[in-house]
Amino acid sequence: MVAPKYWRVVLKLSGEALAGSFGYGIDPDVVNAIARQIKEVVEHGVQLAVVVGGGNIWRGVAGSAKGMDRATADYMGMLATVMNALALQDALQTHGVDTRTQTAIEMKEIAEPYIMRRAIRHMEKGRVVIFAAGTGNPYFSTDTTAALRAAEIEAQVILMAKRVDGVYDCDPLIHPGAIKFEELSFIEMINRGLGVMDATAASLCMDNKIPVIVFDLNQHGNIKKVVFGEKIGTYIGGEFDGQGDS
Repeated sequence: MVAPKYWRVVLKLSGEALAGSFGYGIDPDVVNAIARQIKEVVEHGVQLAVVVGGGNIWRGVAGSAKGMDRATADYMGMLATVMNALALQDALQTHGVDTRTQTAIEMKEIAEPYIMRRAIRHMEKGRVVIFAAGTGNPYFSTDTTAALRAAEIEAQVILMAKRVDGVYDCDPLIHPGAIKFEELSFIEMINRGLGVMDATAASLCMDNKIPVIVFDLNQHGNIKKVVFGEKIGTYIGGEFDGQGDS
């Protein structure tokens, strides 16, 4: 049997991904579909952690743009990620996947506090770990959280789930002639202003040599395909890195 290419991964899910066609809130059907894809991967012995966003419930940047204190707005966004994490944890447990949620802001009644070594131990035991509440600090995105946690747990790759099948030179949902990139360097991504992740997250990935693969979450089985090395989506690596050499 073919072995997975990556044995420890961080899956980055945006809050919008959990909303499905609703555009806001949590769509149970979408969450269950994601849980089934994660189960497929974990059953092959892959150690998997998930970082969830909260944009389907609240976006701190949007709140601050309307006059709210930025730190307060960001903390509200962190709480939104906890709601999403609990929804995903419930779906995974329903599908028989042992799961632990760890939060960067302590709320011991519903989740464990984030402890790096405990998270790694959970993964070594075959449990999925969901990282919620961002980094626990305002002014940092959940993309940065994904990069930071990936570095801390020594993940081999960040899988960035999107609603499109990779990175394009412009929005393919608006521009039919948009050109898809098969591979990119982090520097090129930043210089082109492609908006895949913020500069802080990109710098963390680049400094720690953690590649990012952007792919379409809506196609069932894509998480497994990426983990097993199938070339789908867009691979983002170092200046001279490439998916075939990673």
